[in-house]
Amino acid sequence: MARKELTAAFLAAEGLVYVLFLSQDLDLFSQYDTVPLKYAGILLCLAFALLSCVRWRGDKLVPLALALTAGADWFLLVRGDHYAVGVALFLCVQTVYLLRLRRLGAGAAYPLRAGLALAAGLGLYLLNIASPLNLLAGLYFSQLLSNTVLAWTVHGRPGRLFAAGLTLFVGCDVCVGLFNLHPANPLLYFSAGVGMWAFYLPSQALVALSALPPKEEPHENQ
Repeated sequence: MARKELTAAFLAAEGLVYVLFLSQDLDLFSQYDTVPLKYAGILLCLAFALLSCVRWRGDKLVPLALALTAGADWFLLVRGDHYAVGVALFLCVQTVYLLRLRRLGAGAAYPLRAGLALAAGLGLYLLNIASPLNLLAGLYFSQLLSNTVLAWTVHGRPGRLFAAGLTLFVGCDVCVGLFNLHPANPLLYFSAGVGMWAFYLPSQALVALSALPPKEEPHENQ
């Protein structure tokens, strides 16, 4: 099967998963557990990135990052425990993405990274929520923001897909923050709960697509 056909199949599968779980999340009276569907969507992203790497000589760092992402979601989504481990794995994901950005020609932006990390820590202290877990999450989010800014400086289709995926990733984490900070506000709590996965799965699908090389090789259609 050619690359275009497999990519279309991947997008169709992700789209089906997305519609199924989102329709349940939007239903206030639904009792359906959407966790298996959501995790299946993440594993599909990992499988496609691995296929891109093995069959089409795609980016080798994206499968590593998505494997770490699947590990983080195992703790944060499937098990719902060991949150520090999950957040630490997401921080490792951002480290892998920094390595990828460097390979793509982006700068490291260490002053930006340090400044955002300090700002995140200070903000948590001012809000009086500077627990070890929240500080770890703040460090992770500062690195995600830094990588997102840098990704938009990368040229080419893979770079644009990667930047778009990281931008949606930021939207997901903003929703996660609102979900955890404002549980007493029913409308905000519900909207953030739906929004985090409305952003998250498309973000990971775009990152997986960004692993593809820019052009097809002649042997791919054989």
